Amino acid sequence: MAGQVKAAPTFALTPSSERTPTAQNYLTNADFNWLNQYLPDTYEKEFERYGNRTISSFLRMVGAEMPTNSDLIKWAEQGRLHTKYTQVGCGVIAGANQVVFQVNDVLDPAAANQVIRVGQTLVVVKNDGSGSNKAVVSAVTARAAGNGQGQFTADFYEAAGFTGGTGLANADVTVFIYGSEFRKGTAGMQGSLESNDFIFDNKPIIIKDTYNVSGSDMAQIGWIEITTEDGASGYLWYLKSEHETRLRFDDFLETAMIEAVPAEQGSGADLILGGSNAGAGETGAGSDGIFYAVQQRGNIWDGGNPTVLADFDNVISRLDKQGAIEENVLFVDRQFAFDIDDMLAAQNSYGAGGTSYGLFDNDQEMALNLGFTGFRRGYDFYKSDWKYLNDPTMRGGLPTGAGSGRVNGLLVPAGSTSVYDQILGKNAKRPFLHVRYRASETEDRRYKTWITGSAGGAATSDVDNMQVNFLSERAVCTLGANNFFIFQE
Repeated sequence: MAGQVKAAPTFALTPSSERTPTAQNYLTNADFNWLNQYLPDTYEKEFERYGNRTISSFLRMVGAEMPTNSDLIKWAEQGRLHTKYTQVGCGVIAGANQVVFQVNDVLDPAAANQVIRVGQTLVVVKNDGSGSNKAVVSAVTARAAGNGQGQFTADFYEAAGFTGGTGLANADVTVFIYGSEFRKGTAGMQGSLESNDFIFDNKPIIIKDTYNVSGSDMAQIGWIEITTEDGASGYLWYLKSEHETRLRFDDFLETAMIEAVPAEQGSGADLILGGSNAGAGETGAGSDGIFYAVQQRGNIWDGGNPTVLADFDNVISRLDKQGAIEENVLFVDRQFAFDIDDMLAAQNSYGAGGTSYGLFDNDQEMALNLGFTGFRRGYDFYKSDWKYLNDPTMRGGLPTGAGSGRVNGLLVPAGSTSVYDQILGKNAKRPFLHVRYRASETEDRRYKTWITGSAGGAATSDVDNMQVNFLSERAVCTLGANNFFIFQE
């Protein structure tokens, strides 16, 4: 059965003719959103001292949600097609036509996955920048199992040969393969290469919250009189504090996906939530949030914001070396937004030919209405203030400094990438950033909410209260993290 994104579960809205609170005419947070969209004239607003306080918009803008029935989400990402060794040692005399090289890189594969093969042609560059040569491989000695390094013999195209090594143990030379060459009538290439896929996984975490109000205090409820599109009329009721609990829970669904980290083995969180005290088959505590994934597998800019064009060009140069995704979204704090504006204002093309809105079908008005500004510098970039980084009760206002963990911005590639889904057993297109929530044929844990107690129309116990419960089980999947950038102190 194909998965689908469902609306947040809620009670069916049935307006009552009298102001009698029941479970069927109780206005949930999801219903508020519906009311605001379809019946704005009846939507009751109140003055909020701190404005719109929710921050749960980031994942809604850049991500997607899809179900999973597994405790562990696994996927495979294709490695690079080519391998370059940068720590290659050699010991030669001046003008040697044939040189034995030793690969000292940690990338040096085991014997079964030897990358360099006889007949391949190489570019050989001295790491001190003093020269480069071209060569063809005439022999390969595979790395010994458990120890040693792989060696290969290079025969140079230049008559003067090769000069310069200081010993096989030294990392003096960089080598990469650019092709092959064989004599007429010879056998083909010996040996083949397997794709170097990287396996990643993540586990969902369970997020909960609750709102509890006594039956006596439920007299302080709000009422809204409506007439729906199908002609039904009557009253709906809500509890302001419960509504705020829902908004807070919505924020936590997002911030938990941003900030989550896996618990280290033996840590306090691991002992309490999983790991050492976990039952059979349970995984450890925590999850790989977006920040953690990018810090571990992506690109990091630290030491302040890239405030001049040369700094930003360094970011672009790094993107060139990764997937070179054409469109990227920058979610930044206020100061970083100012820095980018100042950088662009200094360029003659900003606001003219250098402005881009490709992600929004080149519609400037659409981009601006959604809070984005676009510009092109090698790639298309779309900048938006990220409320989470500005909120003084969250990351906004954190101290600066190398050890503060302050994050000033996040670059997210737009669109999707192809990965091997190990559950489906086939390649699949997935957004670079998406949320997987736990669901089965009988249990949907994307966003669960239910009422217990004996007040507010509930009849589940003899407790004189109404308790609204919230639960979600989810994980964020950061695919192709090498295309992400985190900007931090």
